[in-house]
Amino acid sequence: MERITGSLCPECLRIIRARIYEEDGKIWITKKCPKHGSFTDLYWGDAESYLRVQKFSHDGKGIKNPNVKKTPVCPKTCGLCSLHRTHTALGNVVVTNRCDLQCFYCFFYAKAMGYVYEPSLEKIREMLRSMRSEKPVGCNAVQLTGGEPLLRDDLLDIVRIAKEEGYTHVQLNTNGIRLASNPKLVKKLREAGVNTVYLSFDGTNPKTNPKNHYEVPFVLENCRKAGLGVVLVPTVIKTVNDGEVGNILKFGLKHIRVVRGVNYQPVSLVGRITKAEVRKYRITIPEVINLLSEQTGIVEPEDFYPIPTVTPLTHFVESLTNLPKYELSTHFVCGMATYLFKDGRKVIPITRFVDVEGLMEYLDEKAEEIRSGKNRYWVASKVLFKLRSFIDREKQPKNINLAKILFKILVRGDYSSLGELHHKTLFVGLMHFMDLWNYDIERVKRCCIHYAQPDGKIVPFCAFNVIPEWYRDRIQEKFSLPLKEWERVTGKKLRDDLYRRDAKKLSSSRVYSRYYKGFV
Repeated sequence: MERITGSLCPECLRIIRARIYEEDGKIWITKKCPKHGSFTDLYWGDAESYLRVQKFSHDGKGIKNPNVKKTPVCPKTCGLCSLHRTHTALGNVVVTNRCDLQCFYCFFYAKAMGYVYEPSLEKIREMLRSMRSEKPVGCNAVQLTGGEPLLRDDLLDIVRIAKEEGYTHVQLNTNGIRLASNPKLVKKLREAGVNTVYLSFDGTNPKTNPKNHYEVPFVLENCRKAGLGVVLVPTVIKTVNDGEVGNILKFGLKHIRVVRGVNYQPVSLVGRITKAEVRKYRITIPEVINLLSEQTGIVEPEDFYPIPTVTPLTHFVESLTNLPKYELSTHFVCGMATYLFKDGRKVIPITRFVDVEGLMEYLDEKAEEIRSGKNRYWVASKVLFKLRSFIDREKQPKNINLAKILFKILVRGDYSSLGELHHKTLFVGLMHFMDLWNYDIERVKRCCIHYAQPDGKIVPFCAFNVIPEWYRDRIQEKFSLPLKEWERVTGKKLRDDLYRRDAKKLSSSRVYSRYYKGFV
């Protein structure tokens, strides 16, 4: 197995040729800069798994109205450009670079940058509108991120603007510190239109999760009462918290009434980091999956599928409606996922009672039949009858009719039908963002998670955060105030944002004890 791609030199950012190859049962990426020499890094920790997921590779519709008009060079001229293969599935809007914590692996924060970036409400509306105006598919899901978005006093207004601009899904990316102590704020966020809290959660004990261990129970309790779903987001770092991935999943399952998913993120090694540190901390998606299997006994590697596996769902809905639809056509190594169902005390992965590959092949066949001229209503009725054959009703959880839910998703193609599925399961995903050591330009071209910039450009995640000199830092500094000037204008001090916890008080609470029972 060998593939040639483009990459970047970790030292000088020169675009260079890279080779992806198999050795010792793993997939590696190697490249050579004429000035700084050779670099080799782990790309995917299991060669057999790589070959399995590769067959689901699928390129999307691309962008019909790219922002970049000149001849594009990936990843130097992001905007999006005509080389990009995937529309914005999840748009990010950075509303501040201030934060109340200072985590060592964070992409950025205000003190380190020397300026405060907080776009105005008018500018945020423009950024949201630019992603909605993408052709042929406008973005309908947005994540408000930072820094810590909750440091903005007008965050509720930002949520309302997102809803006004037509976003059906609004996600808040947060460490949860301010949600833990303010249940009224949680309720207001839900009423304003926040659908999901994307909550950082690196482990079930204070050592592996010093960031927000003591606050998480209160965040979950307040969100549960407000009817606001939470996705736990662990950054997985080898030798730091890789021994906790199983406990994190068990924690999510225990609190499935409020936890909608767990989305593991193998660490992206950005910033000034040595080759020795890369080797020490590097962990890839198949390695995390193997740890989940070993530490829980609940899931197996075969239960997980790459993101583009579900593109036949899109193809079928498009054939029925004759309209372009939301499509998860990201690169096959960017992420994997499964769904877990609770049936009493049992936990059942979706693959144990659904023929996933057979169903997807069938939907692609039916989509092609409609495109070739067959009556769409006749084909849809045939699909309704056939769906049940891909589901083992003896093994299916008793509290769910998956065929009925899937039919509503396929025929209606609406957000509420998909939401019905998510409220009955625990989504378990893995998303590995790149860094300069494992950079693969073919992945950037297929990225579906993008950032809206205040200059009107839309930039893929692994260009925006991995090459801050070209994108994030350069453009945000242009639209920012120097730190001292911001403090003078606002009358605030950046140091006043920093959170000071009373761990003893928090850990003595009944809420803390109830949520961490069996873990701490």
